[in-house]
Amino acid sequence: MHAMTEDELRDSFVNAAPDELRLVEPPHDFVLTDWDHLDFLAWRDPRTRGRGYLVAERDGRPTGIVLRAADGSSSARAALCNLCHTMQPADQVALFTARKAGPAGAHGDSVGTYMCADLSCHENVRLAAPLAPNEVRASVDSRIDGTRRRTEAFIDSVCGVHA
Repeated sequence: MHAMTEDELRDSFVNAAPDELRLVEPPHDFVLTDWDHLDFLAWRDPRTRGRGYLVAERDGRPTGIVLRAADGSSSARAALCNLCHTMQPADQVALFTARKAGPAGAHGDSVGTYMCADLSCHENVRLAAPLAPNEVRASVDSRIDGTRRRTEAFIDSVCGVHA
């Protein structure tokens, strides 16, 4: 990713109302971000329970979406993150929804997917050892590429872009 300022970060959100943009709290270590080694930026809002943010480059520009984590828990013992394809204990994966951008979002349309509850997908795909005994790992490079593609596809679905 290319480096960005806090203003550029706020301007990147495609599904946020003006009131929501004022509430966006960048990650606490934002000024220390190593942009050259980031495929995307994702974090949970420390002040607002259930809110998260995901920013990735699309067509050379940062595109951000505001996420909402579903309340409740699953009775499953394990769950798969749909972005990084990491198998984790069920309480470490959450359903996140995002209001669609533009008129569709204004009418209440949203999309959702299961993600790592702490939005740590970027780090999880770089782990060399499997996180679960029965998990089969592809090469780290292919996992990084797959996570990036799935993240971009999720952002595209929020933006109403169809592949």
